[in-house]
Amino acid sequence: MSGILELHGLTRRYGELVALDDLSFSVPAGRVVGFLGPNGAGKTTTMRAVFGLTDLDAGTVRWNGAPVGPSQRRRFGYMPEERGLYPTMRVDEQLEYLGRLHGMSAPDAAAATTAWLDRLGIADRADSKVETLSHGNQQRVQLAAALLHGPEMLVLDEPLAGLDPVGIDAIADVLVEEARSGCCVLFSSHQLDLVEDICEAVTIIDHGRLVVSGDVDDLLTSGQRRLVVRVQGDRDGAWARRIPGVTVSEVDGGAVRLVLDEAVDSDAVLETARTAGRITEFVFERRRLSEVFREALA
Repeated sequence: MSGILELHGLTRRYGELVALDDLSFSVPAGRVVGFLGPNGAGKTTTMRAVFGLTDLDAGTVRWNGAPVGPSQRRRFGYMPEERGLYPTMRVDEQLEYLGRLHGMSAPDAAAATTAWLDRLGIADRADSKVETLSHGNQQRVQLAAALLHGPEMLVLDEPLAGLDPVGIDAIADVLVEEARSGCCVLFSSHQLDLVEDICEAVTIIDHGRLVVSGDVDDLLTSGQRRLVVRVQGDRDGAWARRIPGVTVSEVDGGAVRLVLDEAVDSDAVLETARTAGRITEFVFERRRLSEVFREALA
């Protein structure tokens, strides 16, 4: 399985509001790509455009170089942020029905339903109505619905929202496995620490425009040096705020996260910290995705 999703010049206006503003980026198969942006940035509109659920004023969506149409979309999997399940229908019957809509035979749809419910840890709820499930289990059913027909591409809108750590791990593992099998995986999330752990690449948009796109490792190792210092008895990093060229970006439980200008000597920072007390931590770290995100929107 291989392929590439390409978005070219997507533009969508709602009256005076520009939801998408000449947006272009691509998502290759075999990778988990995080799709990020603040509320109202245009993420959901973009995802809906991939599936033809919103009209475009301009632009094209292509899969493997060809315009995306109904036949291609039947090979895609979509998990919307809004619940897209029938609340009074049994889980297994619903998934089998959705599989048939994707062109699966009845036996294949039943077998895939059993396999995915087992893989996602909810096989014991197969005969339950969706409305009786917890939020986390409903998320798992919704993911199963996106996966059971063996899609070439997965587009997931906030799949990790409201999940406990066990649920997050279960869904994250599935996304990584699907990508490794050659699936094209694009998902949005506001949980940037999780995106940083799961994704190999990210695309960040704001006001419908692309602002940053690249490999996570490249983005996190670029930019100014980050230094984390912990001084015993110091909770607010007051000692660091008087050093020229040093910015205190975060203080968390006494750990002071510093951003150093290029000319700053880290040994000088160390000496200043020693004047404030006993140093229990002094380590360089790469940027966090949350910092990349804030800088991209600045």
